Amino acid sequence: MKCLRSLFLLAVVSLHAALFAQVGKPRTDLAIGGSAGVVLNRISFNPSIKQSMKPGMTLGFTARYTCEKYFSMICAFQGEINYTQSGWKENISTSSDTYQRTLHYVQVPLFAHLGFGRERGGVKGFLVIGPQLGFCIGETEKRGGEWSAATLAARTNGITEQYDLEVQRKFEYGIAGGLGMDVSTRSGHHFILEGRYFYGLSDIFSNSKKDPFGRSSNGGIFVKVSYLFDIIKTNL
Repeated sequence: MKCLRSLFLLAVVSLHAALFAQVGKPRTDLAIGGSAGVVLNRISFNPSIKQSMKPGMTLGFTARYTCEKYFSMICAFQGEINYTQSGWKENISTSSDTYQRTLHYVQVPLFAHLGFGRERGGVKGFLVIGPQLGFCIGETEKRGGEWSAATLAARTNGITEQYDLEVQRKFEYGIAGGLGMDVSTRSGHHFILEGRYFYGLSDIFSNSKKDPFGRSSNGGIFVKVSYLFDIIKTNL
């Protein structure tokens, strides 16, 4: 865990470097727009709970500021404000019971955005990486099957404490990163497809020795489409 927190700090430092290191050709491009997509999420529990990836949605606002071109690399800072559905869906093999919990988050990724390809009027591939902060604004659960004392007692490893626990730590943080493709027009419109992964470094439940779980962190795969348009453009 100390190593992962070090990676989180490294992502913050890399983001700072991307913002303030001016050694290439300067740019002052600002693009804004929106995004929408799907999320496949699970919670990393310790002790473990058997799960499948829980589907959800994400949508939000994106702003991208391009600050320089260093040789063939286009360097930018990207910030987002997103609504995201995360949580977990259990695989219960000992009975007909079903269970899933949806956690509703406002998430704020802060990315270094590194692109390779055409700045305008073509295709650009890119990498994004950086810290992501979030806050849980609500939760809903869905139960199915018998849900009796007998089916609960038959749970694998006897773990049932999660059903009676609401989110205790609403603030989350972690590292996110991904790859994507930006198809742009010369007039400044950007059509973007991206895949991304979020690794949570915080827990949704308390994790002291007296608590049932030592770890309970979000982890999700995002597939997003975005549309951005330039409101400030550098004359090339």
